[in-house]
Amino acid sequence: MTLGAKDRYDLKQLIKELAGYRGRHTELVTVYIPAGYDLTKVINHLSQEQGTASNIKSASTRKNVIDALERMIQHLRLFTKTPPHGLCAFSGNVAEREGQQDLKVWSIEPPVPLNQRIYRCDKLFILDALDDMLDIKEIYGLIVLDRREGNIAVLKGKTIIPLTSSKSNVPGKTKAGGQSAARYGRLREDAAKDFYKKISGMAQDQFLGNKNLKGIIVGGPGPTKYEFIDRGFLTGDLKKKIIGIKDISYTGDFGLQELVERSADILANEEIMKEKNIVAEFFTLLSTKPKMCAYGESQVMQKLETGTVDKLLLSEALEDDTIREFEKKAEELGSEIHIISTETREGVQLRDMGKICAILRYEVHDDI
Repeated sequence: MTLGAKDRYDLKQLIKELAGYRGRHTELVTVYIPAGYDLTKVINHLSQEQGTASNIKSASTRKNVIDALERMIQHLRLFTKTPPHGLCAFSGNVAEREGQQDLKVWSIEPPVPLNQRIYRCDKLFILDALDDMLDIKEIYGLIVLDRREGNIAVLKGKTIIPLTSSKSNVPGKTKAGGQSAARYGRLREDAAKDFYKKISGMAQDQFLGNKNLKGIIVGGPGPTKYEFIDRGFLTGDLKKKIIGIKDISYTGDFGLQELVERSADILANEEIMKEKNIVAEFFTLLSTKPKMCAYGESQVMQKLETGTVDKLLLSEALEDDTIREFEKKAEELGSEIHIISTETREGVQLRDMGKICAILRYEVHDDI
């Protein structure tokens, strides 16, 4: 499952907050409850741990652990059952000064199903499983080629990662006639076959056996891409992974960008296309119906406060406090929130527009 930008941002913020706390002793409590696990068993286990904690020699540590477990137990009792993806909960005394107590508790249903159970008292909260959820594993293979060059890359999340490339030795066309033309044509075809075999080998090296590969998209100018696929240069396992073949105008880095853009129909459910589409919608409206748009911090906040914002677009390049301020206001008034990365051209455009934009529910004609 691919995390949405909003889920990813919220999870990163929680991890950042929790990672900032340090216990003076092993008194910060982490509990991971897997999807489908009986919540009552966890609560009973934590109650038993309270009894065990009464044996801790240090009076302050003993009190902090027992109190943290009690806060955790009370919090878990608010749930009638374990959420569908499981639950990650954290509690502890996070007071800055020794001798004071500031007990806090956090919980989150992870955006992907949790498959491990953890109970730990430590000086730190245990965040490895949440960190792992931020790591995008699913990728798409990208192959662009013509008879001059070929490029292999992957699309991971919103980022195109070039892997390898090769120039061909296919000679250009000639005006020679007769037997010379036929011989020259055979040389060109032999060189093209060698080049296709080379690109196929590169693709095998990069993609074969990769469990995270969701599919391969092939593109290029002219008929070369079809020759490459139809003549069986790709192995059967890789050929089965092809989910799209697209006509594009370029190879190289421009070709890879164009291939992703031309594959919007294939990638429609992927985060990169959702992000591109929402930013494109904003810029289209800005040029055709500017009264349905707002941008800049003060203008967008004013529109939020009047309840006219339908979709709020926030660049991840903003300060965290600013994002939280706008998110809170948007949630109060039922506006959609979209966190936009700076990993796409559209995201860079939004950043350069002032990092905060909005699509309004209807045209707003401000008083002059």
